[in-house]
Amino acid sequence: MKRIITIQHTESEHHLNGMVGSWTDWELSKRGRHEAQQITTNLTNEFDLNDFMIYSSDLTRAVQTAQPLATKLGKEIMLEKRLRERNLGECCGQSVAWLNQHKLKDEETIDDRLFPSAESRRESFMRLQSFFDELIENPKDVVLVAHGDILTQFYALFLNQKMEILTTLRFQGLAGGVSIFAIDDTVRIIEKLNDSRYKQIKTDDL
Repeated sequence: MKRIITIQHTESEHHLNGMVGSWTDWELSKRGRHEAQQITTNLTNEFDLNDFMIYSSDLTRAVQTAQPLATKLGKEIMLEKRLRERNLGECCGQSVAWLNQHKLKDEETIDDRLFPSAESRRESFMRLQSFFDELIENPKDVVLVAHGDILTQFYALFLNQKMEILTTLRFQGLAGGVSIFAIDDTVRIIEKLNDSRYKQIKTDDL
């Protein structure tokens, strides 16, 4: 049985300062770094991850979330640009308020773009799909660290959904949420979805 564990990156500086995430390369906040360490502790207490591969978006906030686990297991992080959050083009480096004031329109279809140079959901789905297909063909168990919007698309792929479902389906991902999937022959199993208990830390630790 193949197991896939996904981790949405933990609290990032852009969660606190009102700025857009996307391809802007934010670091984790102090809380986010503690949460990443706690996820490592809780996951390794529950699972033997020694034979797992670790994949991460190459953006800093995702890499910093994956690093404590890689360090504990003595493994290399496989940096994967196809796991990046959706590119919002000229909105990168701007505030959420700027985004809301300047976006072209709301995204009603998978081909709509918030900005002229932004990725549509179709485009990000297609780049993710190539990675997903390679992942499924590889028998190795994996941990992958990515971002909220792109993980919504990953879950749709895992459920064998077509990209058009992204106009009507959203997963309300949480920073530091852990999801656990398994594939047993041809059966795809959801064991946990967006479980925030793995990141819980004591206030005294901050």
